[in-house]
Amino acid sequence: MRVFLTGATGFIGSAVIPELLQAGHQVVGLTRSEAGARQMAVAGADSHRGSLEDPDSLRAGAAQADGVIHCAFDHDFENFLANCDKDRRAIEALASALVGTDRPLVITSGAGMGSPGDGRPAVEDIFNLEHPNPRSASEVAGQAALSTGVNVSVMRLPQVHDPVKQGLITPAVEIARAKGVSAYVGDGANRWAAGHVLDVARLYRLALEHAKPGARYHAVAEEGVTAREIAEVVGDGLKVPVVSLTPEKAAVHFGWMARFITLDMPASSAWTRRELGWTPTGPSLIEDLEAMNYAA
Repeated sequence: MRVFLTGATGFIGSAVIPELLQAGHQVVGLTRSEAGARQMAVAGADSHRGSLEDPDSLRAGAAQADGVIHCAFDHDFENFLANCDKDRRAIEALASALVGTDRPLVITSGAGMGSPGDGRPAVEDIFNLEHPNPRSASEVAGQAALSTGVNVSVMRLPQVHDPVKQGLITPAVEIARAKGVSAYVGDGANRWAAGHVLDVARLYRLALEHAKPGARYHAVAEEGVTAREIAEVVGDGLKVPVVSLTPEKAAVHFGWMARFITLDMPASSAWTRRELGWTPTGPSLIEDLEAMNYAA
């Protein structure tokens, strides 16, 4: 299969490339730069020049592919709402090139979108439009494309990690470094689901090959790691105190990240594992945080 991959030079996309190539697929990755094209050539992929801000480039890339994986996202979280809307427009552009075909489009969302809203883990058969994460715009765009006959499925991500990056925990580490304390809020019992980047990359491939319209998959290896556990291992790595903050103090301490830091985001992947035969094998989130080079 000739696969058009957005986010091909990013953290997750760069792991998806070898996963697809080893399975016999051809990869054409989206890039806005010559440096990105060189990176993909080294990885064994072709490149397509464009960006999330250029819908014509997205349509052209999708039109020439047998399948599309869209894992690009602008991770400037200080402009998170605007970037969620940018992702909606990107999905609309990609989908418009696939109308009238059965070629699969795998888009990306957050595992929290499946939350039932009562503290139970998020599940694949729920789409919670009331969830505070504006990433719901991605799934709304996916549903609209599905209604036009596009073969859309959704990959919902938890905190995706290795010993270098760990989703939202990465900026939390930098805040702890800058503030001289590793903090959690209240009792720190709120949970974040997690998945190792190589397990996540494998699941993207399986979702593409399965090509089930309307399916939602959870790339979740660990249902929930508590904020306190995360803060403790980060504090140990940075050699700084670990402290509990009140919600009022957390707003000042965490800045833009305060909106995320108290969210309880456990998620299940039981259906995903059964449906795709996916068994995560990578290190746990805590293991990767313990292995990180905090001096780097």
